[in-house]
Amino acid sequence: MRQVDHPGEALAPETRRRAMAAFALAEPALLASAWQAIGGDQAATRLRGPEAGLVMLRGRIGGGGAPFNLGEASVARATVRLPSGEVGHAMVLGRDLQRAELAATLDAAFQREEWRAHIAAEIVEPVLAAQAGDDLQRAEETQATRVDFFTVVRGED
Repeated sequence: MRQVDHPGEALAPETRRRAMAAFALAEPALLASAWQAIGGDQAATRLRGPEAGLVMLRGRIGGGGAPFNLGEASVARATVRLPSGEVGHAMVLGRDLQRAELAATLDAAFQREEWRAHIAAEIVEPVLAAQAGDDLQRAEETQATRVDFFTVVRGED
């Protein structure tokens, strides 16, 4: 069941999770322009980072086999606090520290009810819609090159 936010209620975890995913996918220029539009005059306090590091990627053969270490990926992470007290976190693929800090700042701003609708309209929905479009295109390209193997049995053995 999808949780819906209503004025005066706490932010639903799934809503924030969707927004954080969009911030991690968004281009730095989009994040910067959105922050300038809503609260660019406020300075967010750095609580952790921004810092770059590595995470281990795990995989499974066929999606259901035993997990194995696939390799490492570079990530940047940050945690910030707005002057009004909201704390935002972000972790993005790559080593772009500014992008991680902007994503964390927008995560904190997204927790403020008066900014949530603007951020959702300017960043979250467009970024997630573009990602869904990319996923669909990739799935169509993959389906076009798919080969189905089957075995023909001849005779009785």
